[in-house]
Order: sequence, then C-alpha cells, then structure tokens
Amino acid sequence: MDRTTTTEGTLARLGFGDPHRAAETLDAWFAEHGDGCGALVDQVIASADPDLTLNGLTRLDAARPDLLAALVAEPEWGERVCRVLGASVALNQHLGAHPADVDVLRGPIERRAVTGLRAAVLCPIGADPGDEQPVAQPQRSDELRLAYRREVLRIAARDLTSTDPLAELPSVAGELADLADATVEAALALAREQVPGWQKARLGIVALGKTGGQELNYVSDVDVLYVAEPALDESGEPVCSTAEAIAVAAKLVGALTRECSAHTAAGTIWQLDAALRPEGKAGPLVRSLASHQAYYEKWAKNWEFQAMLKARAMAGDRALAAEFVAMVAPMVWRVAENDQFVSETQAMRRRVISLLPAREADREIKLGAGGLRDVEFSVQLIQLVHGRADDRVRQAGTLAALAKLIEYGYVGRSDGSDLDAAYRLMRLLEHRIQLEKMRRTHLMPDDELSLRRLARSTGMADVDELLTRWRDATRRVLKLHQRLFYSPLLEAVARIPSEAVRLTSYGAEVRLRALGYADPKAALRHIEALSQGLSRQAEIQRQLLPAMLGWFTAGPNPDHALLAFRQVSEAMGRTHWYLRALRDGDAMAERLARILSSSRYTVDLMMRAPQSVGMLGDASNLQPRDRGEILAEMRASAKRHDDVSVAVEHIRAVRRRELLRVAMADILGLIDLTTVGVGLSELISATIDATLEVVRRRFEWSPRMAVIALGRWGGGELAYASDADAMFVVEDSDRPDAMKIATQITSDLRAVLAKAGPDPSLDIDIDLRPEGKNGPMVRSLSSFRAYYERWSSTWEAQALVRAAHGAGDPELSAELLESIDVLRYPADGLLRQQVLEIRKLKARMEVERIPRGSDPLRNTKLGPGGLSDVEWVVQLLQLANAHEVPGLRTTSTLTALAAAEQADLVTVDDARALRDAWLLAGRLRNAILLLRGRASDTIPSDPREAGAVAQLLGYDKGEASILFDEYRRRTRHARQVMDHVFWGLD
Repeated sequence: MDRTTTTEGTLARLGFGDPHRAAETLDAWFAEHGDGCGALVDQVIASADPDLTLNGLTRLDAARPDLLAALVAEPEWGERVCRVLGASVALNQHLGAHPADVDVLRGPIERRAVTGLRAAVLCPIGADPGDEQPVAQPQRSDELRLAYRREVLRIAARDLTSTDPLAELPSVAGELADLADATVEAALALAREQVPGWQKARLGIVALGKTGGQELNYVSDVDVLYVAEPALDESGEPVCSTAEAIAVAAKLVGALTRECSAHTAAGTIWQLDAALRPEGKAGPLVRSLASHQAYYEKWAKNWEFQAMLKARAMAGDRALAAEFVAMVAPMVWRVAENDQFVSETQAMRRRVISLLPAREADREIKLGAGGLRDVEFSVQLIQLVHGRADDRVRQAGTLAALAKLIEYGYVGRSDGSDLDAAYRLMRLLEHRIQLEKMRRTHLMPDDELSLRRLARSTGMADVDELLTRWRDATRRVLKLHQRLFYSPLLEAVARIPSEAVRLTSYGAEVRLRALGYADPKAALRHIEALSQGLSRQAEIQRQLLPAMLGWFTAGPNPDHALLAFRQVSEAMGRTHWYLRALRDGDAMAERLARILSSSRYTVDLMMRAPQSVGMLGDASNLQPRDRGEILAEMRASAKRHDDVSVAVEHIRAVRRRELLRVAMADILGLIDLTTVGVGLSELISATIDATLEVVRRRFEWSPRMAVIALGRWGGGELAYASDADAMFVVEDSDRPDAMKIATQITSDLRAVLAKAGPDPSLDIDIDLRPEGKNGPMVRSLSSFRAYYERWSSTWEAQALVRAAHGAGDPELSAELLESIDVLRYPADGLLRQQVLEIRKLKARMEVERIPRGSDPLRNTKLGPGGLSDVEWVVQLLQLANAHEVPGLRTTSTLTALAAAEQADLVTVDDARALRDAWLLAGRLRNAILLLRGRASDTIPSDPREAGAVAQLLGYDKGEASILFDEYRRRTRHARQVMDHVFWGLD
C-alpha cells in the first residue's frame, strides 16, 4: 500500500473500524519511514482485525522505538507480528505488557521437538531439563507462566501464517499437546520444590482426552490421571509404604494443580482436570497401580473405558504412567463386548445434546448436533467395535484414527473425506475463537466484530461465507454421524466376542457349526473366498462377515445364505456402492442377510440382476408400485426396441424386479398378505397390458381387445405361484379378419409370456372362458353377451363373481362386465338347484383334486378350512345375496366377507374364523414358495422345512409345531363355519 491510498474511505473498505485514527497513524508511519513501510501496512490490512493490529503495533512502537523499522526491514517477522496482534486480543495485550517477547516471533517458528519444549519451560524456572525428576528454584511460578505464553505465541504465529491452516491443524494441535506435557513437567518441578520428602513417591501422570490424543486446543482443560507407587532404593525395595507414597503424591498433585491454575499478574496456564479418574470427583485423586487395576477390572463403567482410549504417558514417572496405559489398554479394546455398550454410548451422546442450554445449542461448535463431538464419538465407537480384532485402527487422535478407518475400509472414502474436512474446519474455528481472548469456549460468537475477525482470521471472504461453511459442515457431520454412529452393523459386530470376529482364527470351523452351519467346511471356503487378499473389497468383507454370519443363522438356512451372499458379492464385483451400502446403510446388510437365508425364490430373482439388491437400502423402495408406474416403465423400456422378442424380454425384466420388490418386502414383514395380493395382481395387469401393446406391433391393423381378469387375479389376491386366469374379448367388427387377428394376438401374447427364459414365465390360463377348453380362445363382445344370456352354467356365474378388468381396453372390459352383472348378481338370488350344483362341484373337487396319499389337513388350498372352503362360502353368499347387499358386489374375498358380516349374513365369530383361516393359509402358501423356490399347497412334513416356513411367518426356531397347531385350530373353526353356512344353506 502507498500513502496516496490512505484516505478514510479506502481504509474503511479495507476493514478498519476507525478509519480516521488509522489514517493519522499510517500517515505518521509513511512520514517517518517512507514508502518502504507499505508492505507492513499491507500485513496490517491482511490481519484479522486491522484496528487491533494497528493499536498493538502503536504500543510496541512506543515501548521499542526501533521495532517498527525492524519490522519494515524484515517482512516475514512483520507478517507474524501482525497476524498474532490482529487475531488475539489476549496475545496483543501480552505483547503490550512484555514487548521483549515480540522477538520470539523473529526466529524459527517451526514445530519444536519435545526436548526443545522441555528446555524452553524448565530452564526459566531454574530446573535442569536433563534430569529425569527436575526440581525448580523457589518462587519461579511466574517465569513458567511467561515461558508458556511465549511458546503459545510462537505456535500461534506458525498457525496464523500458514498457507494451509487446515492441513497444519494436526501439527499445531500436536505441538500444543507437547507443550502441555512439558508444562506439566515444569509445574511438577515447582511442586517438588514445595513438598518435603517428594522423593518417596513415584508419581506417573497420564494424559487423557485431547491431550492424550495429541490434539489439544489453545485453551482447554488438560485431562489427566495420577498413579503413584513407593520409590525404590538401590536394592529395589520400596522406601516407604504404599499409603505413605500415595499421601506424598497427593501433596505433589495439589501443588502441581495450583501452579497450573493460579491467576497472577503474569497470567495463567490452564486447569488440570482429573474428573475422569476412577469414581470421578468422588474418588481419591491418586491411586496405586493395583488400586487402578482392581477398579477397572471390577467396577468401571463402559464410558470410563472409552475415556481411556486416548490414555498416554505424559509426565512425572513416565515408566509408571506407561505401566498404567499398558494395564488398561486390553480392557479398553474389550469394552465393546460389554452388554449395552453401543446403546449406552449412543444414549450418552443424546443426553449431552439434550442438556445443552437452548440459547447456546445453535452456536455450539463442540457439543451441538453435527459438532466436533459427533465426529469424535462416531470415530471412537467404530474404533472400539472393530479395533478389538484389528489393531491397525488403534489410534488415539481423531484425525489419525479416521484416516486408518478410511484406509482399511471401515468408513467410506467419500464419507471419511467429508468428516475429515468438516472436523478440520470446526477445529480451526474453535482454535481461532479461543485464541481471540485465550478463553475456553466452543461457542460461535454472536457479535458482528468477533464474527468478522473470525472470518478474516480463517481466510474467508466475509461473515456470510463463514456461517455458510460452518452450517454446511454441521449438516454433513450430522447426516454422517446418524448413519455411522447408529449403524445396525456396528451394534451387531459389537455383540460378537472378540475371538469370533477373527474369522480365520483357530476353531472357526467349530464356531460355525455351533452357530448353526450344517457344512462348516463349505462355509469356511466361502468366507475365505470373500475375505482373502489386501483389496479394499476384502477389507470391507472382513468387517461385514462377522455380523452377516450371525444374521444368516437367525434365518432358516444359513448355509444357503452364505453361498448366495458370496454369489451376489462376486456378481457385483467392484460395483462402487454395493459394499459401501452394506457397511454404511441403516439396515441394508441385515435385510439382505434375512432374505438370503429365507428364500430360494428371492435369491433366484436377485441373482438374475444382482444390482437390484440396492432396493434394500431404503425401506420405502420396497413398497409395491402401482399399476400405472409399472406400466409406464414397461412401455418406456419396450419402446426402445423394435424387435418384439427383445421388447418383451425387457418387459419381463421389469416384472422380475417388481416380483423381487414384493417378495423382499414380504419376507421383511413390511407388507401384509392383502398388499402382496394386490401388488402381484397389479404387476400382472401391467405386464399383460405392456406385452399386448408390443405384440400388436406385428399387425398393420388390430381390433380393440380387453383381457378380463378372473380368479385370484380378478380378486386382487394373487399368490406368488398363481397363474393368471383370464378371458379375451374383442370388439365387434365388420372386418372378416378381426377375429383371426385377435386370436393370433392372444396366442402370441400367451406364448411370449410363457416362454422359458432368464426371467420368470407367466402362464395365462383361459380355461374359465365360455365352454371351457372346448370354446374359442377369443370371443367378441356380442358373442360373450349371447353366450351368457342363453347357455351359461352355474359354475360360470360363480367364476364371474371375481371378474374384473385385467388389461387392454378398459372401456371394452367395462361393457362386458356390465352385461354379466345380471348373471353374477342374480336379481332373485340363487335357485335351490343352483345351490345344489355348487355344493356338488365343491364335493367333487375335494375328492378329485387333493393329491392321493397326501394329508388333506396340510393342504392350504383344498384341505378342510383352507382357502377354497373360505372362498366358496363367500362366493355362495355373494351369488345368493348380492342383489340385496351392494357391498357384496366386489371381487375381493375379504371385502365381501366384511360386507356379509355387516349385513348379518354371518356372525362376527364366523366371519373372524373364516378371515383368520384364509389369511394364515394364504401366508403359508406364499411362504412355502418363497422358501423352496417352487409352488406347493402342502405344508412340509420335513421338520427342517416346516421350521423354516414357521420362521418366515415370524415364529422362532423350533416352533413349527406351534404354527401347525395354530393352523389346525383356525382351519377347524373355518370348516365348522362352512358346515353350517355352505352345506346347510337352503
């Protein structure tokens, strides 16, 4: 800057709050030193608070008249002085009171070795840095405070002049911790001078918290723990009793604490905080090593071991302190096995947030939601859970630990990078805020001057950028903390004993057999294939597998689940999101494990497109989609392909994925039987609709067509194994080839959907059409009307009870359905002869269709009280009473049953019995297919399969007999209802 630009307006724009006074001062500088002081003026302007810097330089100039010229002559020195003066009111005042200390900023300011720091604080108090137990000269306390402040000046200058303060942060925090070590050693030297007989005690001082992690703030309580033992004579014998040594050590600790916390004209250092000791503030300040060991082995709580994660020998008898650290470390790395450790840690974090004063919560950098503590707790929890078996992540510092967690796959690279960046930013803000007045605080300032000073000291353009970046960081941290800190995978791994986490340790085969694996040798081969090697994928698999193995055994078939997991993982290869989602997802890994262990049908669908496993990441993705959504996707997919066969393949691929969606939601208990039925019915409608459009491409002209859904499809009650019962209707047309084209379209449609291929086939059953198998495949609207008016049978009227629009032209469907209402809802109900026909047909079905040699009591469809019994009762009630009860005019079994109950056609108890039997039979039928991968109406008699079906329905292992008893009870009641409602109806 040159003197021509020192106008008040310019200075105001450059950041001066008092431009008039600044202009006078700067004009005087230019007058005395000429334009050569322009570079120094630029440094004043670049400082966090130009007014504060200018005031500090003015005071220093008055105390040392030669200083300003020296700063002009040495720009690097001038920059350091300006940055310190502008960023810290406290250090500004210190230099004003001790102007000679400005020379500290002149020489090298690189990070000092620990030995250099010891000498810097011990020599001023007359202690020999070379002594293992140095003793200070009397009355040298203030010299220690001043020496400490000089070292802080040097560290602050290095920090404030760094070109990348975020990168420099660990080094700055580490040197502050080293300075704390040296300062405690010096304060202990002062204490020794004050305590006669101090030689009788060995006093080890252990650093905890940020000091122990080598990540100390400028102003922070220094967390410590004290351990004492009697000193030993030359022969190795104790010179006094343990009690006497503890008493002497307690006096030393008292004097040490006073030295560190006292306020004098020379300033203060910081508080020594021993609250993390056994029993906290209620416990003795000093304990022997044996006393510590007894406490941690018998009474220590989970959080106390977490506090020991950063324990480090600090000062005093460092060998004794190191013994304590070695003694407690194994307990620290076993704490995650303790009951409720994870949940207690999570609850403790929530409690801290809940106790924050409301007026400060939004300004808390450290304790607030998304603040520093969220990062630290997340990192520590992951460390403690996984560090039991992986000592590579046993790091004391947060950033160092996070780096290892990222390197070895415990935290994703992107997530880890976001956490690292946010943590560095918030620590930098915390440092700068504390540096301003050298006070312990973690609150963002709320006054404009402090905010502006903070923004400038951190290199940000203005206050808006400062607040925006801070808020963005807290939002990122909160989101990641909630996912990582509350991860189901973390809690699952924590419940596994440490020796079982090591999958390749001796006895793994025995443990696998004990877990429930029928073929532990094969299981070990799968585990080795998944986890061997040094790749990131193998690292993450080694984290996942202990939890996955446990989750697999919670399901019916752990051996099949592990094989399927290997197949899915190998098929996904290096897909970037797959393992990350399993590791970091809210419940994705556990959901996948349950599905793989429960259902061959679902695994088969998944293996045809393994990427579909991504649906498990969010439970909302597993809700069945409606017909319109599915149809739109099928149409869009088919339009991209001119070849009809290829277009249909893509439609079937969409169907396969939607089948998987429904099946997974069913297995996980996210949807009930009625939702499954509707979802599968909507899916078939969309599939036939989209395929019909594609098949019609082959013809230059085709008539309007509609597909009438019958049976379970028409009722919206499809099971996984159900065919699509249907009739095909074509519009009345004068064209002679209309029927031929419609028949060909119908034939082609059925063929392309029934064709074997990589995706499940769909059989369209047209046996319920007029005249059954002997009738034409397709009829015109007028032909349908004529047939039903003249020749239809009672069984056809019953079949039409569940007729609904299935696919194709909805208006054409509506016309046909309207014309058959008179048949399925007869004006005078059923004639006696028609009732007898229905009863005879039902009796013949029970005799002819149940497989010979099978147990009818296990047949969910045709057995006594099964699906058929309930549906025939309801359909008979509909045929007989729908003319008087509009609510019975529905294709849904349960809806019609509810209407019959409301109309007093059945009692409340009878309706409940029918409903309960129908629901349980339907769930069993679906569960059997999900388990085996093939359809069956018969409940398995094999105990393993029966137990697996029971588990799918929510029963515990070994409760298959309870399920069968429940099924027999419900179906017996339903059969009793059928006996007096269906067979006794006149």
